Amino acid sequence: MNIFRTKSIEQSIADADEPGRKLKRSLSTWDLMIMGVAVAVGAGIFSVGAKAAANFAGPAVTISFAIAAVTCALAIMCYAEFATAIPVAGSAYVFTYATMGEVLAWIIGWNLILELFTAAAVIAKYWGIYLSTVFGLMGVEMPPSIQVAGIDLYWGAFLIVAIFTVLLVLGTKLSARVGNVFTLIKIAVVLFVIVVGFSYVKFSNYTPFIPASEPTDSGVADVMKQSFFGFLTGAAPAQYGTLGVFAGAALVFFAFIGFDVVATSAEEVKNPQKTLPRGIFGGLAVVTLLYILVSLALTGMVSYTQLAEVKNPTLTTAFEAVGNTDAAKIIAFGSLVGLTTVIMVLLMGLSRVVLAMSRDGLLPRSLSKTSEKRSTPARLQIICGAAVALVAGVTKVDLLEEMINIGTLSAFVMVSLGILVLRKKRPDLKPAFRVPFGKVLPWVSAVLCFYLMTNLAVETWIFFAIWLVIGMAIYFAYGQRHSRLNEKFAEAKASVNGASGIRQPKGDEDEDTYTKV
Repeated sequence: MNIFRTKSIEQSIADADEPGRKLKRSLSTWDLMIMGVAVAVGAGIFSVGAKAAANFAGPAVTISFAIAAVTCALAIMCYAEFATAIPVAGSAYVFTYATMGEVLAWIIGWNLILELFTAAAVIAKYWGIYLSTVFGLMGVEMPPSIQVAGIDLYWGAFLIVAIFTVLLVLGTKLSARVGNVFTLIKIAVVLFVIVVGFSYVKFSNYTPFIPASEPTDSGVADVMKQSFFGFLTGAAPAQYGTLGVFAGAALVFFAFIGFDVVATSAEEVKNPQKTLPRGIFGGLAVVTLLYILVSLALTGMVSYTQLAEVKNPTLTTAFEAVGNTDAAKIIAFGSLVGLTTVIMVLLMGLSRVVLAMSRDGLLPRSLSKTSEKRSTPARLQIICGAAVALVAGVTKVDLLEEMINIGTLSAFVMVSLGILVLRKKRPDLKPAFRVPFGKVLPWVSAVLCFYLMTNLAVETWIFFAIWLVIGMAIYFAYGQRHSRLNEKFAEAKASVNGASGIRQPKGDEDEDTYTKV
């Protein structure tokens, strides 16, 4: 049993053209760029930055955003090289399968499902809450949840997930057009926040730029909430200081997730060798600029200590503190619009990862069938939408918010290391984009991503370990035995045995047989 067998790039590309399981190439550079902005600029820009400033970094949250942006950019370079070399659906899962083997590909695919499913469910739930808030600001009382059989049902999550599931079933291009409109609206709201916010800036609020480290009240809860790095090094639970800046970076990294999701659309992109790098890096540049400007406006408007007095501070908190309630209404509307497009891209990304894994037999093959008329995975999209809506609507999924970050970062680490393996195993490949300083930057990316992982809470690592155990149990109970690669190896071994009648292949000979087929 060789669980580290790899799947050749040629085979991955061939599988993407399998009749009845193909996706249609319809997306342009503009669509990809807007998709990146659409999935990144969500509620994160309106809330995560305020939380990081209040509880971790103070005004130095701007540095936290810069660290997160650099980390994301390094990893996205690796994604871009892989995506131009292997332009098929599945993103980090497919890249890992081609370089490091099946079991690691399964782990990354499983983690991507964690990231995309949890993110879609969490944000769908928040969308329903923001919808009620917007109605409340207009004087219309509409509760975010209703009681059904003693259970709080967040009806808004069902509504938004249903709408975008239908759009995605009808076609990727159609849903992209709808997303483009919403994205341009929310960019306008963000620019409004920046311009108005800077009119209230007081430079005294930027001092001290990096607040001195302060211990928090000791207790088991604090130990569970402190960073894993602090726990490993024996540091007492604390906030602010230099470690606070990195803890803030780990938190605001949530605002950058999504660019890896763009890579999952590689199979639906026209001329992916040129379109993918341009779209991904264009979107990342826009998002980074917006985030840094918003964080400067936020921490200049009000002191971080004032934000820390509020349980869940947001940009609205800052505008209310300076007496501008009209801006607070616009921000609430912007948050609602921002979340809308994020949900759409996450639902699409989730279905594409599951599609790639089911094509390979690691999940049931029936899930990978696409519609003859629209070339979309209609059945799978509906299943994903129903699961997301159910979890978002009836559970406390928001408690697992940090799981999104750890799932993303683990994939970033593997993709970064995968570039080194790809270049060694396939020096003949000449992808349209190559990571500069290719022997150094992938290592830097992997180390930075892993370090940010260690800055997530201890309880997040515990939940992550449980998720991995469940995933490995499913792999050995189902995926390993039903893998199409496993079938190919069995066929190759049988043909070798039948032809020679002398010996059985040893080591990686069966892998080589399949790779050269």
